[in-house]
Amino acid sequence: MKKLGQVANIQMGYPFRSRLERDPDGLTTVVQMKDVDGANQVRFEEAFRVDLDDIKEQHLLRPGDLVFKSRGVTNSAAIVKMDVGPAVLAAPMLLIRPNKEVLPAYLHWYINLPATQATLAAQAEGTSVRMISKAKLEDLDIPIPNIQKQQAITEVAQLAEREQWLLARISQERRRLADGILMWHARDTR
Repeated sequence: MKKLGQVANIQMGYPFRSRLERDPDGLTTVVQMKDVDGANQVRFEEAFRVDLDDIKEQHLLRPGDLVFKSRGVTNSAAIVKMDVGPAVLAAPMLLIRPNKEVLPAYLHWYINLPATQATLAAQAEGTSVRMISKAKLEDLDIPIPNIQKQQAITEVAQLAEREQWLLARISQERRRLADGILMWHARDTR
């Protein structure tokens, strides 16, 4: 077991000093909590675009980075899967940048596990808005198997996730088929 802070650099999102103003011609995408969906995917196409001049390289999102929702009901993480051009993470979200010892997909899987989410929920602070501090996240215990095992775990997890999606789709299609057959019978006046 290692602490998350030992296998990843964790930093606060970019601290905007004023309210964000959307600029359709802006060169920088700003990822906010609302841009992470229920399936823990970052929706870059829906994110604000702004024009920023003073962004440091460390604040720019890279493929393999994880964005962590530090406030709210769920404290899940989403992974940046590809280069999306200049993009920053807005505070109060936390940026998790894994080192070479851990695969980003493995960290993504582990942080979003129900057991890990329960651990994080127990450590959340605040009464009206629950929050996970950077220090609490850095202190999270994570088992770190070798890279081959991490790869195998993430492949099985992705297959299980795909299976759940397919089962839901099959259920929807069965329902649609049944409704269609029943509607045909309802209209048959013989």
